[in-house]
Amino acid sequence: MFDAVIVGAGPAGLAAALTLGRAHRTVLLLDAGDGRNAPARAVHNFLTRDGTPTARLRELGREELTAYPAVRIRDETITGVRVLDEGGFHLDSSDGGTASARRLLLATGLADELPGPRGTGELWGRSAFHCPYCHGYECTGKPVAVIGAAPARVRLALQLSRFAADVALCTGGEPLDPASRAKLESNGVTVRCEAVARLEATGDRLDRIVFESGPPLDRDAVFVVNVPRQRSDLAAHLGCASFADGCVEVNEFGRTSVPGVYAAGDMARRATVPMPLAAVVTAAASGTVAGAVIDQDLLAADFDLPDPFAQAKG
Repeated sequence: MFDAVIVGAGPAGLAAALTLGRAHRTVLLLDAGDGRNAPARAVHNFLTRDGTPTARLRELGREELTAYPAVRIRDETITGVRVLDEGGFHLDSSDGGTASARRLLLATGLADELPGPRGTGELWGRSAFHCPYCHGYECTGKPVAVIGAAPARVRLALQLSRFAADVALCTGGEPLDPASRAKLESNGVTVRCEAVARLEATGDRLDRIVFESGPPLDRDAVFVVNVPRQRSDLAAHLGCASFADGCVEVNEFGRTSVPGVYAAGDMARRATVPMPLAAVVTAAASGTVAGAVIDQDLLAADFDLPDPFAQAKG
């Protein structure tokens, strides 16, 4: 039986494995393949790794883990999990493998549904984005658009006006209240209210936004609405509490509502955080915290000691 099984080998899972491996905890890290940021060219806002290709970041993490003999990595997808009567967890994988662990860390991440106009999926992570902190800087001096009419889209268009040479808010056929329109236009943001027909591109580079009526709009990048969902149903199967947006509820140390089950990365958040945090560096940080707390949890169990994190509230 492993001390911990970590499901998911993105930044959160890799960081947790590193922390536990350095603590001489036996760890099995299970990797089902490319994560949420795989379509993006590079990772940004990660100190010392800004601009690193997304696949290379995962490679570097796996390479670093080879220095710690307590950590094993298997490229498998988990198909089932159950709580053992004697304590701990049993997992089944897609290739028929099994594993047991005293503690379980879910770092399976989110996936993005893209309800935007035709052509969005082909450009996702390359010239169709959702996060100004991940991709806003790369739009500096370029013409960009924001699609949507909700207050958050108005806010994003105003934020991007600090980056881009020319910003347009395309409401997609939705009405825009006069106050918002006036604020946008007074700050140099163009407003287009026609329904969007499609995005036209050359390869993965956006060329223009085509409307149901009116002239097309030449743009280099577009910020679209994404709908994140859980990539795995393991948390739901275990009965972990979640929010209306599907994120798993954790406290500040990564503990879920199920004893012995932790969650890290963008799949989980605290009640005080209004949305999942998508930044790679925050996912890695949450994995480091969860790994240390798991070690302390096991230390308390091994030596009949108080758990310093047991009373932490979410």
